Amino acid sequence: MITLGIETSCDETALCLLETRNSNPNDVLFTEYRILGNIVNSQINLHREFGGVFPMLAKREHIKNLPILYTKLLENSSISENNIDQIAVTNGPGLEPALWTGIVFAKELSQRLGIKILPVNHMEGHIVSTLIDEVEISKDFRELRKIQLPAIALLISGGHTEIVKVNNLGKYEILGNTVDDAVGEAFDKVARMLNLPYPGGPEISKYAEKARNENLENKIKLPRPMIHSKDLKLSFSGLKTAVLYTLKSFIDGGGIINENLIKEISREFENSVTEVLVSKVTRAINENETNTLIIGGGVIANKYMRKAFQDLSENKSIPLLLPPHSLTGDNANMIALVGVLNTKNSLEGHVEARGNLSLND
Repeated sequence: MITLGIETSCDETALCLLETRNSNPNDVLFTEYRILGNIVNSQINLHREFGGVFPMLAKREHIKNLPILYTKLLENSSISENNIDQIAVTNGPGLEPALWTGIVFAKELSQRLGIKILPVNHMEGHIVSTLIDEVEISKDFRELRKIQLPAIALLISGGHTEIVKVNNLGKYEILGNTVDDAVGEAFDKVARMLNLPYPGGPEISKYAEKARNENLENKIKLPRPMIHSKDLKLSFSGLKTAVLYTLKSFIDGGGIINENLIKEISREFENSVTEVLVSKVTRAINENETNTLIIGGGVIANKYMRKAFQDLSENKSIPLLLPPHSLTGDNANMIALVGVLNTKNSLEGHVEARGNLSLND
């Protein structure tokens, strides 16, 4: 089966062609896959001047890029569109104007080719992205990574931060989420305070790593919000405000925002976020049967954070599934795979954009 994956939930226009076969008809997790084509077009440079994603600009770019990228995808993969068996498209969560562009494009293709559309939950995509271990275009089929259930999944991205119990593929229980800013959003906002370019996560990580390598003195202390709460809720708005007050106090005292200050704040901010996330995930593991730990979403591209969860995995003797770096961000491979596995949110039906779609829906 060949599945066309379409992802337009934010500022990446992504398309892929994923071919799959099942080596065990009684278990979808024995699916074998090969990637026939894969394209991701980022709009980061266009949105950088706004300090974040501008929804109507994202919509315009998706509309312009989808037909161009689709033609390029077919040419690069040497696949005729008549060989496509089904379409999997993100229908939420995300920016609704952006989501609709992918859905409308999928519907037009579906009608022309006479094939079905599978609506896919973007967050479920981040969960199953950890089952893919290679994203290179290949003539050979590969097995999906094996997963032992139930699992605890931490999903961290620019728009979402949530801890999820994966009882089975398609059967999810949200154990905790952020009550305000998502982790990626907090990174971006702090980066703006430090006059660093968008997206802020990689910039803060770069300066934090410099601070550690140079062994700069720890003169700045930021809070670890809700780290001692008895639940799995998270909050990062107060941490962002603490950075603001730290900067204000420093400037009011006659200081200037120089490179060393940026390094120190970046390191302390990254330390705080990582400690809170590790603490909450540890609590989730302790309170729930957990046979696998899953971390997905764009923020897990952060090297310091990846290492912290690798250490947690070793300490708890629980297997850890992380996506390849190229699948940490938004991509169509994970959307196509959800469609193939036919989990809860990919059941064929009426497709509409749902900006606040939940894994519980």
